Amino acid sequence: MKRLPGLLLISALTVTSACTTMNDKNTQIEAPVMDAALASNPFMTKSKLQYQAPEFDKIKDEHFRPAFEYGLKQQLFEIHKITSNPDAPTFENTLAALENSGEVLKRASIVFFNFTSANTNPALQKLEEEFAPKFAAQEDQIYLNDKLYKRIKAIKINELTGEDKRLAEYYIQKFEIAGADLSPEKKEELKKVNEELATLSTQFSNKLLEARKQGGLVISDVKELDGLSADEIAAAAADAKAAGHEGKYLLALQNTTQQPLLQNLKNRSTREKLFKASWTRAEKGDANDTRVILEKQARLRLQKAQLLGKKSFAEWKLQDQMAPDPAAAMNLLAQLAAPAVETAKRESAEIQALIDKQKAEFTVAPWDWNFYAEQVRKAKYDLDENEIKPYFEVNTVLEKGVFYAAEQFYGITFKKRTDLPVYHPDVITYEVFDRDGKSLAIYYLDFYTRSNKSGGAWMGNFVDQSHALNQKPVITNVFNYQKPAPGKPSLISYDDVSTMFHEFGHTLHGLFANQKYVSVSGTNTPRDFVEFPSQINEFFALEPSVLKNYAIHYQTKKPMPQTLVDKIKKASSFNQGYSTTELVSAATLDMNWHSVTDESQLLPALEFEKKVLNQYGFNLPQVPPRYHSPYFAHIWGGGYSAGYYAYMWSDVLNAAAWDYIVKNGGMTRANGDRFREYILSVGNSVDLNKAFKDYTGKDPDLKPLLRNKGFIK
Repeated sequence: MKRLPGLLLISALTVTSACTTMNDKNTQIEAPVMDAALASNPFMTKSKLQYQAPEFDKIKDEHFRPAFEYGLKQQLFEIHKITSNPDAPTFENTLAALENSGEVLKRASIVFFNFTSANTNPALQKLEEEFAPKFAAQEDQIYLNDKLYKRIKAIKINELTGEDKRLAEYYIQKFEIAGADLSPEKKEELKKVNEELATLSTQFSNKLLEARKQGGLVISDVKELDGLSADEIAAAAADAKAAGHEGKYLLALQNTTQQPLLQNLKNRSTREKLFKASWTRAEKGDANDTRVILEKQARLRLQKAQLLGKKSFAEWKLQDQMAPDPAAAMNLLAQLAAPAVETAKRESAEIQALIDKQKAEFTVAPWDWNFYAEQVRKAKYDLDENEIKPYFEVNTVLEKGVFYAAEQFYGITFKKRTDLPVYHPDVITYEVFDRDGKSLAIYYLDFYTRSNKSGGAWMGNFVDQSHALNQKPVITNVFNYQKPAPGKPSLISYDDVSTMFHEFGHTLHGLFANQKYVSVSGTNTPRDFVEFPSQINEFFALEPSVLKNYAIHYQTKKPMPQTLVDKIKKASSFNQGYSTTELVSAATLDMNWHSVTDESQLLPALEFEKKVLNQYGFNLPQVPPRYHSPYFAHIWGGGYSAGYYAYMWSDVLNAAAWDYIVKNGGMTRANGDRFREYILSVGNSVDLNKAFKDYTGKDPDLKPLLRNKGFIK
């Protein structure tokens, strides 16, 4: 899950702004005044739509600034009321009040950050850069507030029970991690660092979006696209026309290093140009070059960590994660890296043998891998991706695959809604019903890539579940599938199918949230746990009863023949050396960027990356990391700094849990109910290591994951 700044931060006190310090005893904080113009702003009151779904038909760009300005003052006033309360601190007058502060700001910010990620424009980008340091500064005003911290510490936590006690522990840890115990001088220094980091993160994201948009490969001669289908060529022509290159073809970039079209492009020169367009998108020395920004971020993060008493940013960041420290995370990566690299070397030898057999006189390069790997797969398993795609029409995969699996395993059902407003014509909406038939949630999907949409796929909440606030979840999944030419079906690859199941796993985590408080509800968990529910949901894509139900040829309407199903399953561990190596090498890059303990260890971005990859044995030039440092949005523009290892940490949990499910009857409602009870419904309200052990009866084991990847028998 790509956790976005806004969609991630909208918890209890989240996004706020800089104002007069609240530590000054003489400061008088006044309640904000709502004038007539503000009264008509849709963020000032709760949405009248079902479950407070956003009123997208009323929301305009010009509504955000006044909502932010009012919301910032409102939350500041609410915090002042807490700290100036003459009564002794209690859970209700301090923690509950803190948890529920900033209502207007949350509503506006949730929608704003969805827009800036999925449907942005220059005005919103400018506003985001303006408010990013203000949000960071006000967050410091809360978490570094002595009076507020002392009130929380004065509450008798041992007398609390259940989720009240968990929320108190959560806030104490959050305040202390943020620096509540620092001296006044160090707090002021930290505030400046946090403001600058917030600005840089926003600048990185905006530059990268433009770099991806401008970095696509424009082709003049259709012959260079030999190997692409007629629909893919038509889509490239439509993209070129939209970008002002009528009569040409635009191969737009996705956010990862490798590009899907490399698998089918026969012209090696075109493949090389497309790969290099991807690899160099953000390092061209132009206005969209991100290197200076990320290098500043690395230095400032080290400075922040050391201000907070830690040797490295990674050590500071992992304090509230399942992995106890950076060494534990790196140990896992090392255990995966060794077999992954060895397997990738064998895969590379197979590809090179095929190239030599075809009397092509070159050594396999990164832009050749997917093209020839597909041929190797066809030779070994008689499986052709182009033979598979006609069975994966996007809406059929969603309704008869993703939804069907959830219905069978968890008992939930879905009804399409056309009466709710959306923020873009591509967005579709469903209502979700629980196993007892009662309405559970509203669910939005945004399938197709756009030039103003960030790359990748993610889940977020427009409304978080909370019993205390009487809120049910309103959830969104955003993807970047290639939009087909008008009148053509939207056919996706099996990787895209897996992505849809993956992101819906996050959605299930949000749908089944069953917490009193937003801060510990649903997906508001440690990063190295949050990917567990999503990754385990990917297994359902190949579950026989599910696959049979959704793998339907878009023209003949016939299900995928069993012979083709068998081929897909036999090939499921194919290319795992490559895919695991590109992930682990990216995670290793991330952890090393954030494990430096002295600024002298930080080199220019490209030099630092090269040194790390060589140091840890990722010296296969034909297997580049999934994300090159200049476009590693997860760690420089998102919330996964020192946290990209979480995908692998969660994958260990996911493989071990699936092993448990298979050994206990497989896809049964009983197994679904148990997984929901122990994992999906607990949010961050319990000890998650204990929750996993209670669910499976033992600690997670690495062996199931290694077996799934074909690294061991």
